[in-house]
Amino acid sequence: MIYTLTFNPALDYSVFLDELKVSEVNRTKDDYILAGGKGINVSIVLKNLGFDSTALGYIAGFTGDEIEREIVEKGVTCDFIKLEKGHSRINVKIKADQETEINGRGPVIEDKDIEALYQQLGKLQAGDLLILSGNVPASLPQTMYHDIMKSLQNKGIDFIVDATGESMLATLEYRPFMIKPNHHEIAELFDVEVKSNEDIIELAKKLQAKGARNVVVSMAGAGAILVGENGETAYSQTPKGTLVNSVGAGDSLVAGFVAGYLETKDLEKAFINGICTGSASAFSRDLATKEEVEALKKQLLEK
Repeated sequence: MIYTLTFNPALDYSVFLDELKVSEVNRTKDDYILAGGKGINVSIVLKNLGFDSTALGYIAGFTGDEIEREIVEKGVTCDFIKLEKGHSRINVKIKADQETEINGRGPVIEDKDIEALYQQLGKLQAGDLLILSGNVPASLPQTMYHDIMKSLQNKGIDFIVDATGESMLATLEYRPFMIKPNHHEIAELFDVEVKSNEDIIELAKKLQAKGARNVVVSMAGAGAILVGENGETAYSQTPKGTLVNSVGAGDSLVAGFVAGYLETKDLEKAFINGICTGSASAFSRDLATKEEVEALKKQLLEK
């Protein structure tokens, strides 16, 4: 079974403007609301690609109820912990001449809520896959991903970690199946300047030496790099298309990689599937569908 964990889900309110004028009244030309959060995005895209998962995490208040309603409507199984206080956050995504995001803080997660999560995770079994993605909220220990993996380390569970900085580095001793830093994040981790794909590959191998099994480094429109546990490396450009909405593209890459690997057990095929899935979301108002992904794969592989 696949599980995704989203500590701080949100309603993502995207508004479209020709130009954002500061200190003036701005009127949108279009807008829409989608349930979001990195793990939730992964679960939705996995469902679109034909794979079931269970979305775990915390929700609160009327916004939390709406998040759950939207996700269930899309066919995703949820097992959220409902907090007694506060409300799930609303993130405002401003799409104008430049993209601007205003992200809410979210509710406070108390010790009893943390214990409830550990009780949930304790039910996972050998062969399950747990996808940990997103920042750890301030009300939780910043070692939370490490602590979760430590608590499950002898159960035969595979982990995928899509986090940044120390939160990600601390998990490597538990040998996550895949991690997905971007090119800026991997440079910051080692406090170096990245000038070439070779530099990125070298840094990815350093993360492997620390415990990561497979490393996928995303580079936005410049493509992505895979450094696999089989010793192989691969680079792929992105398919051609028009950027509509970058929110969820990285999460979609993770979902596409997972779906591709479960389908083929081939790292390079999983990698290509991930790139095309991430691109399909970036080229759409909503998250990638299987039809969109297959069309982009055909385009990419015919080059």
